[in-house]
Amino acid sequence: MRGRCVARIGIDLGSGPSRLIRRCSHVGGYLITTSTHLNGRGTCGRRGVKEDIRAELAARAAYRRVVIVEARRGIELGVRDKRALVAVPTPKPAPGTAFPPRRLTLRGVPVFELGLWCGTCPAIFQRLSEPESADLGVANGKLNSGLAAIDDGVLRAYGRALPKSQYTSLLLDVSPQLVSPGDTSDYFSHEQVATWGVDSAVGAPENPITPYYRTFETPVGERGHLYEFVVPMVPPAWNANQRVADYGDPIEDAVPTAVAYSLLDVVQPAMDEGDDYYEHWVLTHFLLDGHHKVEAASAAGRPVRLLSLIDERISIASPEELAAALGARAQERQSRV
Repeated sequence: MRGRCVARIGIDLGSGPSRLIRRCSHVGGYLITTSTHLNGRGTCGRRGVKEDIRAELAARAAYRRVVIVEARRGIELGVRDKRALVAVPTPKPAPGTAFPPRRLTLRGVPVFELGLWCGTCPAIFQRLSEPESADLGVANGKLNSGLAAIDDGVLRAYGRALPKSQYTSLLLDVSPQLVSPGDTSDYFSHEQVATWGVDSAVGAPENPITPYYRTFETPVGERGHLYEFVVPMVPPAWNANQRVADYGDPIEDAVPTAVAYSLLDVVQPAMDEGDDYYEHWVLTHFLLDGHHKVEAASAAGRPVRLLSLIDERISIASPEELAAALGARAQERQSRV
C-alpha cells in the first residue's frame, strides 16, 4: 500500500405486475425514502426479445436509482474487540511510524488491509487472507424471509459479533455490479488513479486482490463524490452454485436481506498532483451475511436488500460528513463528470 501522508435505486418495475409504493420523509436533514414492493415476482420460462430488452432497461434504471428504506443514527452496539467476530483494532503506531496499520479482522485473523488513518492516503480494501467460512450465520431465519424495516432483534444478534462502537444502521436496496481488479469499471484503476496517480512504488494502481461489487455513486456537495462498494469476505467463485440459483428466483413478496459491517472514509490527497482533484467519499460494506444473495442479484441485474451497520468510531469521517453521506445516498445515482 502507498503511504502519501503529508435515494434512490428503485426496484425493477419492468412490464409485469410489480408495483412500488413510496413514502418520503425528512429525517435528520436528509431524505429517507421508504418503499414497499408488492407482487414483484418475475415471470418464468422463455422470454422474447422485447422482454429481454425491457429487462435490460429496467436493470440499468435500477442501477441508477437507490432506495433507502430506513436509517437510524447513534446506535450503541458491540462487544470488546477481543470478543468480536469482526473488528478493526486500533493499536499504537510502531516506533518511527505516524500511523498504526488499519486492518479488518474476522475471527481474529486479518482479512483486509484498509486505508491508513491519515485521510490523505487512497482508500483500499486489499485482501490479506481468505477465511474458511464467510457468513456469520446470525439471525438467518429473519434475513432469509427479508426485512421490511430495521429489526431490533437482528441488531442485538449482530451486536454480539461487532466491535463496541456507535453505529449508523441503514436498510437499503442496492443493485450490485461485479467488478474485478483492472476491469473497465474498477474504481482503483480509474477514478482513484485520476486523483492519486499510480502507486509509485510498483508503478501500478492499488490492487484490492479480490472481486467486489459496485453499487452506487453520486456527488457530495461541490467538492466530493460518494462511491459505494459491497465487498465479499470470500471471492464469489467460492459460493455454492445451487444456493446462488435458489436466490435467483425469489419468492413472491420476499426481500432476502444481506448484512454488512460498513465504513465511511472521506479521503483526499494532501496536494493536487492528479488529473481530477476532489474528496473521495468511500462507503464500503463488508458482507457478514448474504454472499449468495448478492451474487444472485448481480447475475440477475436486480436489487438486493442490505442491512448496513456503519461503524462511526472506525470510519474516517466526522458526524457531519456521515450525515452528508446519508443525504447524498438518497439522491439518484450519478457518475463523476
